[in-house]
Amino acid sequence: MPLRVYNTLTRQKEDFKTVNPGQVGMYLCGPTVYKPAHIGHMVGPVIFDTVKRYLTYSGYQVKFVINITDVDDKLIVRAAERKTTVEKLAREMTQDYFDNLATMGVDSVDLFPYATEHIGEMQQIIGGLIEKGYAYPLEGDVYFDVAKDPDYGALSHRSISDVIAGTRVEANDRKRHPADFALWKASKAGEPSWDSPWGKGRPGWHIECSAMCLKHLGETLDIHGGGLDLMFPHHENELAQSESYSGKTFARYWLHNGLMQAGKTAGKVGGAHSRQGDAELDKDAQEAGKLAGSKGAASVKELFVRHQPETVRFFLLATHYRSPIDFGDENIAEMGKSLEGFYRLFKTYQRITGQDFYQLAAPKLRSETTVLPAEPAGFVADLTRSRDRFFDSMDDDFNTGGARAALFDLRTTINGFIQEQKLESTGKTDPKLVATLTAAMTLLKELAGLLGVFVKPLPKKSAGGDDLFADGLMKLILELRGEARTTKNWPMSDKIRDRLKELKVVVEDRPDGVLWRRDS
Repeated sequence: MPLRVYNTLTRQKEDFKTVNPGQVGMYLCGPTVYKPAHIGHMVGPVIFDTVKRYLTYSGYQVKFVINITDVDDKLIVRAAERKTTVEKLAREMTQDYFDNLATMGVDSVDLFPYATEHIGEMQQIIGGLIEKGYAYPLEGDVYFDVAKDPDYGALSHRSISDVIAGTRVEANDRKRHPADFALWKASKAGEPSWDSPWGKGRPGWHIECSAMCLKHLGETLDIHGGGLDLMFPHHENELAQSESYSGKTFARYWLHNGLMQAGKTAGKVGGAHSRQGDAELDKDAQEAGKLAGSKGAASVKELFVRHQPETVRFFLLATHYRSPIDFGDENIAEMGKSLEGFYRLFKTYQRITGQDFYQLAAPKLRSETTVLPAEPAGFVADLTRSRDRFFDSMDDDFNTGGARAALFDLRTTINGFIQEQKLESTGKTDPKLVATLTAAMTLLKELAGLLGVFVKPLPKKSAGGDDLFADGLMKLILELRGEARTTKNWPMSDKIRDRLKELKVVVEDRPDGVLWRRDS
């Protein structure tokens, strides 16, 4: 099926057709770097990193841009609180953001432009808007006149009267309309400022993104992404000023991801997840569901102490990107348990073949997807169905939830093949069966890589810690159990088995040795 995406502007799915055939310009609104990143800051980057991976795999050349807002009211306030400069604070928090992106496996971003490096471009756009009658200077400030844009409100489906009705009008308000928004702000004493035709000042928030989009992706980009909370007013204002300035379509497709919210998931990991429709675009629902830093969202680095970054990434992709994400330690831990089955499969594959799953050379393009053997026909048919389900899900508005479910199906199919063919014992000597298993595992690596998971081994636990102690203790216990079985001391052997079971330790007796794992 052709790739289709849900366009927030039109409220419908559309065939994906780019401005320039074979090329994609994609922009995601980045953070205002005034405090350490929380988990909500990772949602958009992980989702759109996955979108780029899939588009690239599908044969597109993608330029992916995420901006850094390094001048803003929040930065000014926080820098004053910390008795530091805005520049120093922004630099420190930007590095924190970059570190967390790297840990989360977000490595496909081509450019991180900084707002402060594009003041000239912003002033050029502002000047053009004034010249065309869409903006007006006012005592050192410059405002966009929303009444001059007949399409204002098209993205959020709000009229100007709706906007004004929800705006508190000050008695001394100087703007022509309460809905008019700032393109340029006169700076107060001690605040960052730049010279401009309207006096010393700094840019408004919305104009920053327009300037960076136009410079790095052209007058019309293909995908503009961001969280639902940004649709109004940020994206609405960005759309209005950009198209009023250029006279051209600003973005062909607006993709808005659901927000992180506190709560428990309904159902098990691996089960179905609900998808919301247009109701999720309601602003009140956005604000009610959003898990913001001020409401206790977890610091990303604190989260990594409790959960593997790969688990967190998989968790963020567990639903369709437009659905809300139910954040909670229990939910993430449940996802971690479901991934253990994959890690066990990787170890099983290595025991059978002597090959490392992570070293398999998986195809990088859909046109070169893993070639599967003809036999066994039933097994190959199941593999093909899982691959088709993965592709159909991703082609349907980047449904990572459906793609994730296809990976679980693939795992189940491969495990069944290993057991049926006795590949951990007699079957491992059959080169055709081993080659078939390797093809299946290569397909698993190919598809998982598109979600950015199972790309490299999990980091090893530090030596000398609790895990090393547990490994040594379990080795001793299993040796004692082995001796009891050898001497036919069945009561002792059974006692060790039962006590380990009480501790939720699973012991597997295999032809090539004894394995154990926690089944927590």
